[in-house]
Amino acid sequence: MYSTNDFKNGLKILLDGKPYAITYFQHVKPGKGGAFVRTKIRNLRDGSVIERTFRSGEKVDKPDISDVEMQFLYCDGDYHFMDTQSYEQISLSEKVIGDSKYYLTENMMVKILMMSGEVLNIDLPSFVNLKITYCEPGVKGDTVTGATKPATLETGAKVQVPLFVNEGEMVKIDTRSGEYIERV
Repeated sequence: MYSTNDFKNGLKILLDGKPYAITYFQHVKPGKGGAFVRTKIRNLRDGSVIERTFRSGEKVDKPDISDVEMQFLYCDGDYHFMDTQSYEQISLSEKVIGDSKYYLTENMMVKILMMSGEVLNIDLPSFVNLKITYCEPGVKGDTVTGATKPATLETGAKVQVPLFVNEGEMVKIDTRSGEYIERV
């Protein structure tokens, strides 16, 4: 079991029989009364985020979650992954993949979170390099304000990029926020 002292971002806990990941936590010691921990936790099954307050020292269960590193193969309506150790393949629906589909490229290594044989979620690398397939040309002299323009990536994702980035270039994207980081 985990105590509230063990809380940190990314920690996976079991609450009311459901697996959650802590996305934010704050230890609070008011002048009057006992200390407590304010958290935001994300349900690993459906992705919903809730706020929950725990008394200091309260205990929560550890979920039996394993993460298996797999390689993304292809998509034909379902998304197919292969375990590189056993060569076992699984296919996941778009509902399980969610918005991660915008950052998946062939042969990418991802971690698949499993609990009791059930796939909960996939964990992408923090950054991916993707090619821009369409964007408007930048207007020369319009760079003082740090303006951005919309661009479509090879996976279908739409991101805001600076005006100096052109079609056909590779860009680094943060998969957690979906934001442009830099040109590659």
